[in-house]
Amino acid sequence: MSLPRQTVDTSPGAAAAGGVEFLVVTGLSGAGKSQAMHVLEDLGFFCVDNLPPALIPKFAEIIQESQGRIRRVALVIDVRGGEFFNALDAALDALGSMGIPFQILFLEASDEVLVRRFEETRRKHPLGGSVLDGIRSERRRLQPLKERADKIIDTSALSARELREELADTFVRASGARSLVVSVTTFGYKHGIPIDADLVFDVRFLPNPHYVESLRALPGHSAEIREWVLQWSQTQEFERRLHDLLEYLLPQYAAEGKTHLTIAIGCTGGKHRSVVVGEDLTRFLRAAGYSVRIKHRDVRKE
Repeated sequence: MSLPRQTVDTSPGAAAAGGVEFLVVTGLSGAGKSQAMHVLEDLGFFCVDNLPPALIPKFAEIIQESQGRIRRVALVIDVRGGEFFNALDAALDALGSMGIPFQILFLEASDEVLVRRFEETRRKHPLGGSVLDGIRSERRRLQPLKERADKIIDTSALSARELREELADTFVRASGARSLVVSVTTFGYKHGIPIDADLVFDVRFLPNPHYVESLRALPGHSAEIREWVLQWSQTQEFERRLHDLLEYLLPQYAAEGKTHLTIAIGCTGGKHRSVVVGEDLTRFLRAAGYSVRIKHRDVRKE
């Protein structure tokens, strides 16, 4: 079976119908929102930092009056706005009522990483108190917004270059299609499940090349590992069923307006089985016309 190929409307009226696109960048303090804003500026977004949410509808009206001079807008909004932050839900609903398409990008990181970043910069947390207490309070406060997000990026282990690539792949290179963008992440369960995963598939039931001495040290993308993992009927049947499932699911997500989907494939260490299955899944989805980004999170970990 093959997934329905996605199409792009390139007619002259298509861009005009789309109008201005808004990207709301939010998330935890210290998770990289300022860095993301600088990247988005370089990628051609008109960026505004810390705009009071209540002003978003009025700001959107001004942008619309620019007559196409500004097409992409990124607004960085977070708890620094204090009580004004509480108006964000109403402001986003107002954008929807105005017919302005928007997406929410949520940046987050682990408590340990956030604490270390605050200690390195010697900054206080915006919510006051100890840094750790502030982080935990902020998590609770932002949970409803995180659940509403179109894209969640965990910056705990991302370099500046990797964050830039993630943002470019998600919001620029695939933006013309106005369709579902898929991220495939392979991981090891002993290192934890990716917190930004929408769908998680466990392949630890497959035969493990780790126990074959001649294969143990080889990377998962090597020909030897790929051939060994794919020789088993369990692998072949699982991949067939996985591809069939996603053949059904992805168009359903796209029809509901979801623009980003993260699929996580996990094995014990994240070095062999998950890599093989993840690479095959990426090829399958790309052949079906989807924009797909793959990341092997744990291949270099001991």
